Amino acid sequence: MISSFLSFLAFLLLFLVSLSLPIINSIYLFRLRAYETSLFSSSASGTVTFGLWGYCLSPIQLSVAGIQHSSASYCTKPRLGFRFDSRVADALRVSRSENLINRSLTAVLVLHPIACIFTFATLSISLFLLYHRRTDRSVRAHTSLSLGILIFTAFLTTLVFFIDIVLVAVVRNKINNASDGVLTLTWGNAVWMSLAATIALWSAILTHVFTRRRKSKVYNNNTHASDEPDGTT
Repeated sequence: MISSFLSFLAFLLLFLVSLSLPIINSIYLFRLRAYETSLFSSSASGTVTFGLWGYCLSPIQLSVAGIQHSSASYCTKPRLGFRFDSRVADALRVSRSENLINRSLTAVLVLHPIACIFTFATLSISLFLLYHRRTDRSVRAHTSLSLGILIFTAFLTTLVFFIDIVLVAVVRNKINNASDGVLTLTWGNAVWMSLAATIALWSAILTHVFTRRRKSKVYNNNTHASDEPDGTT
């Protein structure tokens, strides 16, 4: 029961991450913010938030001699693989942005929904075993299958989390080198949701193995007890 709950929690987290920005704007990988000031009391600021399937630009705020100007916000259409383009460069005031992030680097983010699908498969088998009584041989077969998929999913989700960490770290390093401190990067909640899903899956594995060993021990004890003579004639 605990293993099923942990699998459901991991599935829910991975499902939400798979629907991150620009589908769900509140879930994202990282956010870049630019703030630049110059002479004559002028300033410019902009924010770009990145998710699995694209990015969103906040309204760019311009102030010249105390007069405020603001541009419209913009979000890309959901797609696999994205990169910095002229819109991002204008919003962040970065002249050389083409090498900061590219489609091949972001295309591996497709592993998030794949991990979500495998987590759902594990959860489905777990619920099937929980609410349906089968023969001992069938139970052992389904339990082994569930544990196998669960272990594979845990490794896949761990890989997904490390991909998130590496992606954001690489972008942060490139941003620091290219912007001279004008840009600041903020880690998004999608990274930590992937971490929480990873922890939940490994915890489900430990719970699964512990429960299986306990049941096996109880079964062996009952078998030995039934084999002993009762002392009656």
